[in-house]
Amino acid sequence: MIRLLLSDDHPVVRAGIRALLESEPDLEVVAEAATAEDAVRLVAASDVDLVLMDLQFPGAMQGAEATRRIRSHEGAPRVLVLTNYDTDADILGAIEAGASGYLLKDAPPAELVAAVRAAAVGEAALAPAVSSRLDASQGAERLTVREAEVLTLVADGRSNRDIGRELFLSEATVKSHLVHIFTKLGVGSRTAAVARARELGAIRSG
Repeated sequence: MIRLLLSDDHPVVRAGIRALLESEPDLEVVAEAATAEDAVRLVAASDVDLVLMDLQFPGAMQGAEATRRIRSHEGAPRVLVLTNYDTDADILGAIEAGASGYLLKDAPPAELVAAVRAAAVGEAALAPAVSSRLDASQGAERLTVREAEVLTLVADGRSNRDIGRELFLSEATVKSHLVHIFTKLGVGSRTAAVARARELGAIRSG
């Protein structure tokens, strides 16, 4: 039996996923979390094999950070990201945090069930769209997770000083990241960098 924790802030989404997964004889949902903080706490208190983790939550902690904290412990359960977001920054952030798989919420039910079984035993479980995105960007100069974080804050209209405070970086480091971003994207301005990154799917739109 594969014991599961569902971590999503939408009750209707959790109910739908639970109904789907518990229709399978080898899958059991043993806990649900509405926040990333709850997910980390419940994993510590439950005997769970796999966490299904959304990326976006209300509150300070998001799914990638929760994944990192869960996976930092010895004998930790695997994590399968199940989200609406498919930007390079989201995908790389989740994988770097230790996620075994990354699936989009519009995946066919059979694909989700197969991904759960694969991720639970440590196999990579990537949605075809995610896998092709990673394959396509092999050899291309991708933004790092940190560069994507900087550029996302630029898109929000934040100054270099504000970005530095938010990410605990010096202004000089922020400027250095922007130079690398401009070079990778082949642009010469903050506005152009944001537009190009959104066009490439490197950061979220809007």
